[in-house]
Amino acid sequence: MRVLPLLLTVALLGGCGAASGDKLAAKASPGYHGVEPQRAPARPAYVLTDTSGGSYDFQAQTKGRPTYVYFGYTHCPDLCPTAMADLASALRTVSPELRRQARVIFVTTDPKRDTAPVLRRWLDQFSTDFIGLLGSPAALAAAQKATGIQPAYQDGVTPTLAGHPDEHVSEKGTAPHKHFGPLGYAVAHSAVIFAYNSSDRLPVVYPGGVTPSDIAADLPVLARS
Repeated sequence: MRVLPLLLTVALLGGCGAASGDKLAAKASPGYHGVEPQRAPARPAYVLTDTSGGSYDFQAQTKGRPTYVYFGYTHCPDLCPTAMADLASALRTVSPELRRQARVIFVTTDPKRDTAPVLRRWLDQFSTDFIGLLGSPAALAAAQKATGIQPAYQDGVTPTLAGHPDEHVSEKGTAPHKHFGPLGYAVAHSAVIFAYNSSDRLPVVYPGGVTPSDIAADLPVLARS
């Protein structure tokens, strides 16, 4: 699986593919533990479908809340489950009040395989509170473009264990997780957690390597912005 470059935000993309730079420089911020865009973009607008079948207006339904967004897929062997596990771990360490304010959104980049039941079952490994969003290929591409990333695309295959098409050799640092079906093809996608604040801006993104404690430390800043 390859990691796609961001069109808008950061220059550091960790993961299982070649990293690539962005079109806007980023700066380090003493107030955050991730990477801060020079100009914090506004919370984007897009409407997708949640795992219960309801319409989910991202901008309206997360307005004024600290919100984490990740674009990935349930058959991802390493980056996606690790990002979700890190967010779940971070939220377990903050106050109940902060935890209630925060929203975690996982937007699939693999609409062919990530049906609502598949996405819900996969997310529940990490938290039943996490929101899974899906939609048509066109709607998902529009959501990624609105966020400032190149739309994901199918790219190669995921190596699996002999006789176990739903299992793979885990890269070092990958969070424990299960897949619920043959892994098959891989998807090239962005690999950062987008963190929107209560002022509906994007002050920081978290590339691979940022720890749950880093994310937890920043949540009070996101909530009071």
